Amino acid sequence: MPNVFGTPHKGAEHATQGGDPAETPGTSRFGNHEQVVFCQDEASGLRAIIAIYSTALGPSLGGTRFFPYASEDEALTDVLNLSRGMAYKTALAGLDLGGGKAVIIGDPSVDKNEAMLRAYGRFIQSLNGRYYTACDVGTFSEDMDVIARESTYVTGRTVAHGGAGDSSILTAFGVFQGMRAAAETVWGHPTLRGRRVGVEGVGKVGHRLVEHLVKDGADVVICDVSEAAVERVRAAHPEVEVVADTDAIVRTDLDVYAPCALGGSLNDDTVPALKAKVVCGAANNQLAHAGVEKSLADRDVLYAPDYVVNSGGVIQVADEIGGFNFDRAKARATGIYDTTRKIFALADDEGVPPAVAADRLAERRMTEVGRLRTILL
Repeated sequence: MPNVFGTPHKGAEHATQGGDPAETPGTSRFGNHEQVVFCQDEASGLRAIIAIYSTALGPSLGGTRFFPYASEDEALTDVLNLSRGMAYKTALAGLDLGGGKAVIIGDPSVDKNEAMLRAYGRFIQSLNGRYYTACDVGTFSEDMDVIARESTYVTGRTVAHGGAGDSSILTAFGVFQGMRAAAETVWGHPTLRGRRVGVEGVGKVGHRLVEHLVKDGADVVICDVSEAAVERVRAAHPEVEVVADTDAIVRTDLDVYAPCALGGSLNDDTVPALKAKVVCGAANNQLAHAGVEKSLADRDVLYAPDYVVNSGGVIQVADEIGGFNFDRAKARATGIYDTTRKIFALADDEGVPPAVAADRLAERRMTEVGRLRTILL
């Protein structure tokens, strides 16, 4: 892939891409995305990509991922996939918001600095409200406070600055609601009591999910590349079992597998080895490629679509836009249980995997509600 950031001019470069003009619309690398923006500020080290998939339901909303991608091509692939998922997520969460996402290329523990975050904030501001940002992997509420010094389109800020704080709270809560719906569908009762649940990744969201599971009476198995993350869980819950890695947790005798790390964990190698009857986790883009959802269904594994069950976080930060109220946001996140049940029922009625049923519901809402914007006010 060519260097999309090019040679920077004085200060910064800001380029908007919609695919090669010679290509048929919708067939380029950018697919059906409305807008993809490449941002660079050489002095601060900022290299970022903002992808807006859809504004059919309202301004796009999605977090900023700060990650040391191996290449710009890898970063672009990730942001395109993540932003599409956000559009479907906000649609099924019942929000009047579209879907977007952003990535900053670099190691947050080394490269992150005030000037970089503020430069990034100015690029967000230049989109005039088409994109609202929030936290994601590698960014935190404190970072949103810095970005907000240059942009008014920032959510997920610290409580001290009037924000909702850590969105992982309702993300984990929502995943637990989705898991309850899956348990009811498979075993007849909306509880994980007595079930063996494997949580892959016990970072921001995963460790909170463990709290819900332990409280509900589940037997929990965990793994994480971070020894510190594992020890934090073990200190609070010494009864939790630890296995070495993803391969080990997938092959363990489980009732539920909960991917809560990075995406792509459900692939041609892990699905055949999976012993769990339910997959329900917080990670985005869990299906490595199209067709994995059918492989899961063929093995009689119930898959709770990731962008449905992990929407608690976006519900939390979306509530902040109009003035945050935790109880109101939590009440809406509780609805993830009913939405997940509805998707399972639709999948059964139409004879399709839950991932397909979820896509259809989201696309229907984007089309039906988005159409109303053609009515001139």
